[in-house]
Amino acid sequence: MELGIGTAALLGAIQGLSELFPFSSLGLLVILPRATHLSVPTSGPRYLPFLVALHLGTALALLLYFLPEWRALVVGAFRTLRGEHNPEGRTFWLIVLASIPAGILGFLLKTPLSHLFGRPLWAAFFLMVNGAMLWMGDWWHRRRRSRAVTTLSLREAWVIGCFQVLALIPGLSRSGSTMVGGLGMGLNYAEAARFSFLLATPIIFAAALVELPKLHHGAHGLLGPAMVGGIVAGVAAWLSTRFLVRYFRSHGLRTLALVSFLLGALSLLAIR
Repeated sequence: MELGIGTAALLGAIQGLSELFPFSSLGLLVILPRATHLSVPTSGPRYLPFLVALHLGTALALLLYFLPEWRALVVGAFRTLRGEHNPEGRTFWLIVLASIPAGILGFLLKTPLSHLFGRPLWAAFFLMVNGAMLWMGDWWHRRRRSRAVTTLSLREAWVIGCFQVLALIPGLSRSGSTMVGGLGMGLNYAEAARFSFLLATPIIFAAALVELPKLHHGAHGLLGPAMVGGIVAGVAAWLSTRFLVRYFRSHGLRTLALVSFLLGALSLLAIR
């Protein structure tokens, strides 16, 4: 089954908009073809590289949006190697540490998890679970004192990284899971969202390095659509990041939790 350019652009827009919103872009991209009968090769071995290409566009958009901050983080990291303590350097190493759990398990579980990409019922179910998880994060936040990312301990950063592992399952949001992890560690919404968005970049780039070569070898016919979808995803992700950075300065997760639950429930009805 071939993937058209128009369909690829549509999927890219959905991915870019929903990757930063806590609705599991991966889950939606698994559900949508079944619910709308789009012509999409959803079998894991072919669809996975295409999905990673969309995520690469998102990662590039995040990198560009946070480029001044990433420069400060990298400079700060080199300063820490010289023994100079600074908040930017500490944040950089916290991001590195928090990226490890999903990186290791994503590599080890890549093959079994790829089979879930063709099972939209499971994705819809976990989209509802995702809504419950976001509600729990909102509940945690209301009962903890807010703090900044730089006050996190190494253990707490590792725990947030373990939350990111949940996003390997279609239907569970990466940004949502890491935000909930951050809220559980006492971060406020703005700090949890910022750490989540920064944490997205290295793990998505790492996945792209592994999966994108398959667009040339074993995923024939997807290179062109993947490029179009990736570009559209990047533009959509930049716009959604800009919106959400402002949104989480004064809003929480409760409304988004309800939206995620309803999306899952409606998806179950649509694909049964």
